[in-house]
Parts: sequence; structure tokens; C-alpha cells
Amino acid sequence: MSDSLQKMGVPEGDLDAETRQRVESLIKEEEGDTSSYRGGLAVVLTLVAVAMSLFHLYSAYAIVPAQIMRMTHVVMVLAFIFITFPIAARYKNRLMWWDIVFAGLAIAALVYAIRGGDNFTDRNTFPLPMDVAFGGILILLILEAVRRTNGLVLLSVTIAFLLYALFGDSLPAPWTHKGYDLSRLVGFMYMTLEGIFGVAVDVSSSLIILFTIFGAFLQFSGAGKFFIDFSFSAMGGKTSSVGRTVVLSSFLMGGPSGSGVATTVTVGSVAHSMLTKAGYDRNAAGGLLAAGGLGAIISPPVLGAAAFLIAEFLKISYLDVLLMATIPTFLFYLGLFVMVQIDARKYNMSGQTLPGVESAWELAKKYWFHFFSLISIVLFMLMGFSPIMSVFWATVASLLTSFLRRDSAMIPYEVLIGRAPFWKGLYQSRLTEALSNGFTQVLSIAATCAGAGLIVGVVVLTGLGLKFSAIVIEYAGGSLFLTALFTALIVWIVGLAVPVTASYIICAVVAAPALIKLGVPEFAAHMFIFYYAVLSEVSPPTALAPFAAAAICKGNPYRTTFQSWKYVAPAILVPFIFVLDPAGVALLLMGSTKALAKANWVDIAWITFTASVGIVALAGGLQNWFILKTKLIERWLLIGAGLALTYPSATTDIAGFIGFGLVLASQLFRRSRGPHGQSPGMT
Repeated sequence: MSDSLQKMGVPEGDLDAETRQRVESLIKEEEGDTSSYRGGLAVVLTLVAVAMSLFHLYSAYAIVPAQIMRMTHVVMVLAFIFITFPIAARYKNRLMWWDIVFAGLAIAALVYAIRGGDNFTDRNTFPLPMDVAFGGILILLILEAVRRTNGLVLLSVTIAFLLYALFGDSLPAPWTHKGYDLSRLVGFMYMTLEGIFGVAVDVSSSLIILFTIFGAFLQFSGAGKFFIDFSFSAMGGKTSSVGRTVVLSSFLMGGPSGSGVATTVTVGSVAHSMLTKAGYDRNAAGGLLAAGGLGAIISPPVLGAAAFLIAEFLKISYLDVLLMATIPTFLFYLGLFVMVQIDARKYNMSGQTLPGVESAWELAKKYWFHFFSLISIVLFMLMGFSPIMSVFWATVASLLTSFLRRDSAMIPYEVLIGRAPFWKGLYQSRLTEALSNGFTQVLSIAATCAGAGLIVGVVVLTGLGLKFSAIVIEYAGGSLFLTALFTALIVWIVGLAVPVTASYIICAVVAAPALIKLGVPEFAAHMFIFYYAVLSEVSPPTALAPFAAAAICKGNPYRTTFQSWKYVAPAILVPFIFVLDPAGVALLLMGSTKALAKANWVDIAWITFTASVGIVALAGGLQNWFILKTKLIERWLLIGAGLALTYPSATTDIAGFIGFGLVLASQLFRRSRGPHGQSPGMT
């Protein structure tokens, strides 16, 4: 069995060999193609990965100085990447001497910095030649790690920013700056907490890895399988409800995983055959699976890695970020739910009962503790714990509750009661797998954050963010709508080439100031960028979730991508609601728990209601079907009503409700006149 699919909990028999190979290759595009070692080296790497996970869990509970914590995190990630990610495909599964040298140089850079103490950081503006040497080596190692884990595009972007810092004084206005020599650039990046070891690495070392470990604990305790089984049962266990099942299971799976591809593959491995039986064609089935997986990145309680960066950039609690994501997540899944409901009517899907489906009540009685694990982070934060301590105790809770059933126990009962060798049993246990995977799964994201630290450092050093925002506002003529539109396009274009985390970081420091200058609240601007960075995940050439879904459903990758866009389309306009008008900020629950306490709940309820009706109208217009198949004028009335209702204004709300009401009345009248024609099949 392939390692990546095994980590996701996809059983061997759920996908045929050819499909597994194609899906595995797509997963490697996102996570990188790692070497698989055997024997003593594999044992050593597993134990080191477990030790690093335990170190990060310890740092959540104890106090570790920020500089030591961040440097240790980056260097150990680099060392692990060089040993497990080959320099080229032909060296896969072979540990080469240069990989050992690279890992050793990374560790040397850490030792040199720590031994320097306070004097090391104090001389960052005038570094010594040895400082520049070790710092330059570390920067080059980070660039190589970015290449191995994320490919050439993000590497090229990072190098372009570094070149801008070095040679920007040669550029024409308004892009020019005073220029920085190599020693000043290296000193800033390596010897302060503003460059490599800045916000992105801080979040990666303190939050992202802890949530990754937590997700691994849920996965290896069987929570993922339970969420899928529960969703099928709760939605009726019939083929006609498979679409709804995909939506619910994607939400439940997405919360703890925070990965669009992982959610798509895990749900798709079980649901793809049922979607076919229900009447979906291959491309539509894949599009639905990818759209559901996309929601994982914006779904509480984990969201994607970029969500932790929002909290750090805005200096707010992670609970505030969860709060802001609540209604947009609801609206996203509402649009998806309405689309699959229309599918069921539009294509007259069969309602065969699926065999072997256990009742939701029976499943909940057996595995109720997985629900507790899912919401425990939020409960701990509501009790006053910090996000770091909340995920720490949630991980502990998921470990302890796993022992409530023999089949979910992280350490086999036989090991605990002495009927099996303790150390061997512990090494082969789910606990060791979860701890090991918790660290190895963060490698690609951590490398991205280290590379992003270089980008953010350049932006801070040169003032590029303010220059860029001034240029965007000038091109938009001071129009907030055009500025928001340009910003969305910039985020989308950047997201075509780099992962969500990198896309958000780049655009947050470069594009967000333009929106903020025009009066958009800072938290709304960052959520706007985050949302569109996520949506760029379903756009080629980085549309990995649709491509993986196409492989599973044996569809065409690009047609599947188009179908995924169809399913997410009703929610695409949601971010514009909370940037174009002050009333729209209510969708983000006013941005914080303190603001929520003073919020006008009537305004929040109204803007949520109008946005919901708008999404329902857009879904009907885009599907060309509402209660019945729509006529041309009805279709355009629904689309117009949807657009009007998603803009927070009394005038547009009235126009939207009138248009929606006319279509609703027309459809109900036509249905009362007699039976309507049915579509012969999925197209």
C-alpha cells in the first residue's frame, strides 16, 4: 500500500491499483515525493520524527525561548527534508552523501546562532563575515528545501523577492527603494525574528504542527472512517442522498484534516462508486468530491494552515478566526448542499438503499467520543485556554478517549496489559504512527513558511507592501469595488502557482494594505484574501483536489475541475459581501468575540439571511433548475436576484427578493398545473 494513501486511512481495496497510483502521484505533487527507507534508517527516522512531535507538544506546555524554538523547528525540518526528499527522482529511496552534508550544514547554522547568544542578534545590522556565511548557507538551504517540497514556481517567486531586495534601487519609480547589500539582507533574515524566523515560522512551530499532530491522532484513532460512515447513515443510506452525504462527510472530515486533497481522496475512495450508482457522471462526481474537499480548508475547528497566520498577522486569538469563519463556512456548504439537492431533482436520482449501512444512532453510541475530539479544541478555548494549550489538551483527550474501544485504541490493549512485548508493541502502535506522521506531514508547510519568511522579510525591509497598494488603488481609480476585484484576481493568479499558505502570506503583505487604505477593516481584508487563496485550489495548474477526484472517478481532469467550479460558484461572491459595505462585516460576526458581545444580532441575522437566499437563487440559476427546470427568463431572474442579494444594500435586497419571489411563484404555479419533464441523465 502506498504510504500517502495509508496515512489518509484509505483501505487497500477501495481503489484499484491504477487509480491508487494516479492518486498517489497527485498527492506527491502537494506533499512532495518522499523516499521510503527500510531497516535501521527507517527506525531512526521514525524515532526522530516522534521525538520532534513530542518536543513540540512539550513546548506547548513548557516555556521555550522563541528564537531557540523557531530555529530548532526550521533546522530539524530542513534536515528531515534533505534526508527524506530526494534531490532528483532518480535518487529516490537512496540516502546520498550530499543530503547528509546539507542536513549537517543546517544543524551547524543552528548551533552557530544559539552559541552566539544575545550578541548574535544585537549585531544584525552589522554582521560579521561568519554571520553572513552561515546565514547565506541557511538561506540557500531553505531555497533548496522549498524546491524539493513545493517545486520551481514558489522557488522562483522567493528568489525574485530576494533579488528585488538586492537590486531594487536600480528599478524605476514607484518600485525603487534605497537598496540593501548582501550582509544587511542576510543579517535581517538570519539574525532577527523578522525574516526567516518571523511570523510564518512562529505559527508553523507553535500552532500548525500541533494541529497537524492533533489531526493525525484523530485519523489514526479511526475518527475519519467514523465521520464518513456516520454521514452515510445520517443522510438516509440511499443512493439519492449520496450527494448530501459527500457534503456532510467532507465537512466532518475537513474540520480535523484541514487539507482539501486529503479530504477529497478519503471521502472519494468510499463514495465514488455510490455517486455513479446515484446517476452522477464521472466528471460531475469528481467535481462534487473536490468541492467538498475544498471546504475543508475553510471549515472550523482546524481550517487550513493559513488560518493560523491570520491570527498572528492580526494579533487576535485563534478563536476569533474560528468565529469569523463560521458564517462563510455555513454559506459555502449551504451552496454546495443546495446544488446537490437540485441534482437529485434534476436528474431524478434513484433511491436504492445501500447494503450494510449501520444506523447513525448505533454508530454514535459506539464512537461518540470522536465528536468530542472534533469540538474539544473550541471547548477548551471557550474555557479560557490559549489556542496552543487548547490543541495540546485536545490531543491528550483524543489519546485518552481512543481507549474507550479496543478497535480505536492508540496502543493495543495487549501491550498495555503485558500480553505483548511493550517496546516493540509501542513502536508498532497507532500512537507512534500518529506522532511520526504529525511531524512528517508538516514538512512541506514548514518549508513553505520558511520561504515565506524570506518574502515577508523583503516586504518589511523595502516597504513593498505600501508601494504595491498605492499602485493598485491608482489603477482602480480609488474605487473599492475595483480594488477588491483586482485584489481577488491577484490572489487567484498567485494561487494558480503556489499553495494556499504561500498565496495567503504573499498577498496578505502585498495586497491587503490596498483594501485597508480604502476603509475595509483589517480582519475583513485578510479573510477576503484567505477565502480567495482557498478558491484558487480548484484552478489549474494547481487544481490538485479536482485532479485527484478525476483519478478516483476516472473522469477528465479539466472537465472535473470545471464541474468543481460549478459546485462552488454560488459561494464565490461571499467575500465581496464583507468588504464592499460596512453592513457586510456582520458575516464575520464583527471580527472578534469582544465585538460580537456588542453586536446587533438583528443585523447579523438579516445579512446572513439575505446572503443565504442569494446563494440559493444563484444555485438555481447556475443549475438551470429550481423546483422545476427553469425557463430562460426565470434563470436570469435567479442569477440577478442572487447577485443583488449578495450585495449588502437595502435597494439591492428589495430588488433581489422581488426577482426571487417572481421565480418562486412562477415555479410553484407551473408545478400545480401538472407533471413536468425530467432530464434523461447527467451531462
